Amino acid sequence: MSDPCLHCGACCASLRVDFSVHETEELGGSVPQGLTVEVTAHTARMRGTDHARPRCAALTGQVGARVACGIYEWRPSPCREFEAGCAACTRARARHGLPALQP
Repeated sequence: MSDPCLHCGACCASLRVDFSVHETEELGGSVPQGLTVEVTAHTARMRGTDHARPRCAALTGQVGARVACGIYEWRPSPCREFEAGCAACTRARARHGLPALQP
Protein backbone atom coordinates (compact mmCIF):
# COMPACT_ATOMS: atom_id res chain seq x y z
CA MET A 1 0.00 0.00 0.00
CA SER A 2 1.24 3.50 -0.76
CA ASP A 3 1.81 6.15 1.90
CA PRO A 4 -1.66 7.01 3.29
CA CYS A 5 -0.56 10.62 3.79
CA LEU A 6 -0.41 11.09 0.01
CA HIS A 7 -4.17 10.58 -0.11
CA CYS A 8 -5.12 12.33 3.12
CA GLY A 9 -3.90 15.83 4.07
CA ALA A 10 -6.34 16.03 6.98
CA CYS A 11 -3.63 17.17 9.40
CA CYS A 12 -2.66 19.99 7.04
CA ALA A 13 -6.28 21.10 6.90
CA SER A 14 -7.02 20.76 10.63
CA LEU A 15 -4.07 21.71 12.79
CA ARG A 16 -2.20 24.90 13.66
CA VAL A 17 1.49 24.55 12.81
CA ASP A 18 3.78 26.62 15.05
CA PHE A 19 7.56 26.34 15.09
CA SER A 20 10.73 28.25 15.94
CA VAL A 21 11.49 31.31 13.82
CA HIS A 22 14.95 29.77 13.37
CA GLU A 23 13.38 27.28 10.96
CA THR A 24 12.49 30.11 8.53
CA GLU A 25 14.73 31.00 5.59
CA GLU A 26 15.24 34.48 7.01
CA LEU A 27 16.99 33.06 10.07
CA GLY A 28 18.93 30.25 8.42
CA GLY A 29 16.29 27.53 8.22
CA SER A 30 14.52 26.10 5.19
CA VAL A 31 10.84 27.05 5.58
CA PRO A 32 9.99 29.65 2.91
CA GLN A 33 9.34 33.03 4.52
CA GLY A 34 6.35 33.78 2.30
CA LEU A 35 4.46 30.80 3.73
CA THR A 36 4.87 31.84 7.35
CA VAL A 37 3.40 34.43 9.69
CA GLU A 38 5.08 35.79 12.79
CA VAL A 39 3.38 34.80 16.05
CA THR A 40 5.96 36.06 18.55
CA ALA A 41 9.60 37.07 18.40
CA HIS A 42 10.42 33.37 18.77
CA THR A 43 7.53 31.59 17.04
CA ALA A 44 6.32 31.41 13.45
CA ARG A 45 3.22 29.70 12.03
CA MET A 46 2.47 28.17 8.66
CA ARG A 47 0.21 30.56 6.77
CA GLY A 48 -3.40 29.41 6.68
CA THR A 49 -3.23 27.12 9.73
CA ASP A 50 -4.66 29.74 12.07
CA HIS A 51 -7.86 30.29 10.09
CA ALA A 52 -11.28 29.22 11.44
CA ARG A 53 -11.13 26.45 8.82
CA PRO A 54 -7.38 25.73 8.78
CA ARG A 55 -5.59 24.77 5.60
CA CYS A 56 -1.85 25.10 5.26
CA ALA A 57 -0.84 27.35 2.38
CA ALA A 58 1.64 24.68 1.24
CA LEU A 59 -1.04 21.99 0.85
CA THR A 60 -2.16 21.22 -2.69
CA GLY A 61 -4.90 18.87 -3.85
CA GLN A 62 -8.12 17.59 -2.33
CA VAL A 63 -8.13 16.34 1.27
CA GLY A 64 -9.01 12.65 1.38
CA ALA A 65 -8.36 12.12 -2.33
CA ARG A 66 -4.85 13.14 -3.39
CA VAL A 67 -2.68 15.78 -1.75
CA ALA A 68 0.89 17.00 -1.70
CA CYS A 69 3.00 19.37 0.33
CA GLY A 70 4.43 22.11 -1.85
CA ILE A 71 7.42 22.46 0.50
CA TYR A 72 7.86 18.85 1.61
CA GLU A 73 11.67 19.03 1.60
CA TRP A 74 11.58 22.33 3.54
CA ARG A 75 8.62 21.68 5.88
CA PRO A 76 8.94 22.69 9.55
CA SER A 77 9.68 20.30 12.41
CA PRO A 78 6.05 19.76 13.57
CA CYS A 79 5.27 18.42 10.10
CA ARG A 80 8.41 16.25 10.06
CA GLU A 81 7.58 14.80 13.47
CA PHE A 82 3.86 14.16 12.90
CA GLU A 83 3.04 10.44 12.85
CA ALA A 84 0.39 8.90 10.63
CA GLY A 85 -2.13 7.06 12.78
CA CYS A 86 -1.42 8.97 16.00
CA ALA A 87 -4.31 10.38 18.08
CA ALA A 88 -4.04 13.82 16.44
CA CYS A 89 -4.10 12.16 13.00
CA THR A 90 -7.23 10.22 13.93
CA ARG A 91 -8.98 13.41 15.14
CA ALA A 92 -7.96 15.33 11.99
CA ARG A 93 -9.20 12.53 9.75
CA ALA A 94 -12.51 12.41 11.63
CA ARG A 95 -12.98 16.17 11.05
CA HIS A 96 -12.87 15.46 7.34
CA GLY A 97 -15.06 12.37 7.48
CA LEU A 98 -12.18 9.97 6.97
CA PRO A 99 -11.78 6.72 8.93
CA ALA A 100 -8.86 6.17 11.30
CA LEU A 101 -5.81 4.53 9.77
CA GLN A 102 -5.51 0.83 10.54
CA PRO A 103 -2.21 -0.36 12.08
